[in-house]
Amino acid sequence: MKNLWSDKDAQTAIVHYAKQGVNEDLALRTYTTRLLGNVPALVLHGGGNTSVKTRVADFMGKPTSVLCVKGSGWDMGDIEPAGLPAVRLEPIAEMIALKRLSDEDMVNAQRVNLLDAASPNPSVETLLHAFLPHKFIDHTHANAVLAVSDQPNGEAICRRIYGNKVGYVPYIMPGFDLAKAAKQVFDTNPRVEGLILLNHGIFSFGETAKQAYGRMIKLVSMAEKYIRANATKSIKVKAIPKTIASLAEVAPILRGATSLKTAEGWKPMVLEFRTSKTVRAYVDGKNISRYSQLGTVTPDHVIRTKHRPLIVPSPLIGKLDKFKDAVAKSVADYEAAYHAYFKRNNAKQKIRKIELDPMPRVILVPGLGLFGLGSSAKAARIAADLAETNVAVISNAEAMSRYACISQADIFDLEYWSLEQAKLSKTTEKPLSRRVVVVTGAGSGIGAATAKAFAAQGAEVCVLDVDLKSAQDIAGPINGLAICCDVTDKLSVAAAFKIICQRYGGLDIVVSNAGAAWQGRIGDVDEAILRKSFELNFWAHQCVAQHAVHVMRSQGTGGCLLFNTSKQAVNPGTDFGPYGLPKAATLFLMRQYALDHGGDGIRSNAVNADRIRSGLLDDTMIAARSKARGLSQSDYMGGNLLKREVTAHDVAQAFVDLALANSTTAAVITVDGGNIAAALR
Repeated sequence: MKNLWSDKDAQTAIVHYAKQGVNEDLALRTYTTRLLGNVPALVLHGGGNTSVKTRVADFMGKPTSVLCVKGSGWDMGDIEPAGLPAVRLEPIAEMIALKRLSDEDMVNAQRVNLLDAASPNPSVETLLHAFLPHKFIDHTHANAVLAVSDQPNGEAICRRIYGNKVGYVPYIMPGFDLAKAAKQVFDTNPRVEGLILLNHGIFSFGETAKQAYGRMIKLVSMAEKYIRANATKSIKVKAIPKTIASLAEVAPILRGATSLKTAEGWKPMVLEFRTSKTVRAYVDGKNISRYSQLGTVTPDHVIRTKHRPLIVPSPLIGKLDKFKDAVAKSVADYEAAYHAYFKRNNAKQKIRKIELDPMPRVILVPGLGLFGLGSSAKAARIAADLAETNVAVISNAEAMSRYACISQADIFDLEYWSLEQAKLSKTTEKPLSRRVVVVTGAGSGIGAATAKAFAAQGAEVCVLDVDLKSAQDIAGPINGLAICCDVTDKLSVAAAFKIICQRYGGLDIVVSNAGAAWQGRIGDVDEAILRKSFELNFWAHQCVAQHAVHVMRSQGTGGCLLFNTSKQAVNPGTDFGPYGLPKAATLFLMRQYALDHGGDGIRSNAVNADRIRSGLLDDTMIAARSKARGLSQSDYMGGNLLKREVTAHDVAQAFVDLALANSTTAAVITVDGGNIAAALR
C-alpha cells in the first residue's frame, strides 16, 4: 500500500486550518485522517476512527488536555476539525479503573465531557483511544488485515506476519470491555506499533501524525505482501449458462420481491448493481452457499448489510417467469430464516430487542453480479460498497485457506446493539422515500418544479428531457439522474427506462409531462402540424406509460401514472385545436390505464393546469394573449376565481398529492385558480 504522506501537503493543512483557529495537532490529525479515509481498502462509509491528544482552551480560556476523536456521522474521507470533537482527557482516561460500564453510561460520560455540547457523539471506541498513551492513534478496517485474520487460524497467521511488532486482541464488541482488553494487551508489550483486533480491524499509533499514519501503511502492506505470497488458489466457479437475462429485466423482479407489504402499502428498496471479474468469480462460485453465508468480514458492516446476503438462481433469457417464482421462494425462505435468527438470539438477551425488517440488503445473482439494497440510493450504494469489500476479503481468505468470522451470536449483538436500537425511535422517512420517480420534460417549467417537489419528499428522481444540459442542471442539486430522452422516439424511451432500471432497480411513479403547444384554426391547420402535436402530446404519453407499466407489472407492487393533460383537454380554446385535441385524447388515455391496470395496483391520474409560465406559455405568448384581451399581463395571468397567478410549483404539488393518494385513480385535479368551464371531478 502506497504511503501518501506529503510534507508539503501537511504544511499546507497546518496553514489552512490555523486561519480557522485550529492548532497544529488537530490540523495534522485532520490531514492524515483524510489520507486514510480516501482509500477504500482501509475504510468505507463512516468506518474506522482516529484521534489526537492535545491541549486547547475551554470556554473560560483555560488550557485543557483533550482527546480529539472522530465523531459520529463524519466520514474520514472528507472530515473537518469539527468532525473530531474534543473530550476532556483526564476524566475519561480515569474510567479505566471501573470494573464495568454500560454502553449508555459510556456514551453519556463521553458527552458530558465534551468541550462543546453541540459536538457530535464521540466514537464508540473513544475509550480505547483514551486508554492508550500515544498522541496519535489510527484505526481502520483494512481489507488485507481482515483477509489474514478472518481464517480459522487467523491469529497464528497474524503472529507469523507481525511477530512482536503488534499486540493481538481477541474479538470483543466495541465499547468499554474492548478498550480495557486492548490496554491490557498493550501493557504486555508497550513497544508495539499497533494492535490487531482479530476479525475486526487494526490500530496503529505514534507520537506524530506522520509516524502513526506511516505505521498503518507499513502494517497493512505487510499483510498485503503475505497475501500475494500465499494466495495460491482461486474460488472454483460452476458452469453458468450463456443465456443470462439482462440487468434491466432482472432488477425489477428483485426489487418487487424484496418490497415489504405494510398496512399503508408497499415499502420498496432502491437497488445498486455491481459486477466485475472478482465479483463474478465470487457469485459464480461452487461453494457460494458456504463462504457467503458465514457473516460479514468485520462486524461493523452488519448494520448496513445484515448478517448474510440472499442468493438467487441465475436468471435465464425466456425463463423470467420461472426466475420470478424462484426469487419469491428465495425471499420467503430468507425472511423465515431471519425471523428464526432473531427469535433464537433475542431469547438470550436480558433486554428484548425490536426486530428489524427481514429483507436482505445484498443479493448475489450467479451469472450477473451483486445488488446492494437500501431505503435510498445512498443506502443502496453503501450496501453495495460493503458487499464488494466482503467479496474482496473473502476471496483472498479463500485463496489462502477458508474464510471464518465471528459467531452468529456476536454478529447479532452488534446488529441489535442497544446504541443502534435507540436510533430506531428517532428514524423517520419522508413520505416518498424509497420511491423512484420519473419526470419527462423535466428540464424546465412544470417538469423541473415537479422533479424538485418529488425530491423534497424523499424520492429518487429521474430527470428526463430532450436537452441533456437542462436535465443535468435540474438533476444535480437534487441528486437525481439526468437522462437525455426524446419521448417521441420509441428507442429513446426504451433506452431511458433501461437506464433507470439498471440504476435504481425499477420505478414507482411516472409523471408524463413533456409537451409543446401548437396553434391554428382546426379547419385550416396543416395536417403535418396536427400529426406532430399528436406525436408529442398523445403518442409520447402512451409510449412512456407502456414502458412504465411493463416495469411496474414486473415488480408486482403497483405504481402510479400521472399525466399533464392541460385545461385544453376539457375546455378547448379558440385556434388551439392542434394542442387541445391530443391533450383530450391523453385525458382518456389516463382513464383507460386506470381501467385496464387497476387490477395490477397501478393508479392513473391527471393534472389539468392552465396559464402556467413555462416553455409552453412564455413571456412572448403571455404578452400577445394579454394584448388580445385588452388586459395587463398580471390581470391575464390572474384571470381566475382566486385572482392570483398559478405557478409551476402549484402544479408540481398537485402531482405530489396525487402520488400520495393511495386510493385515488382515474381522477383529474384542476390547478388553475378557478375556471368553472374547466372544472370536473
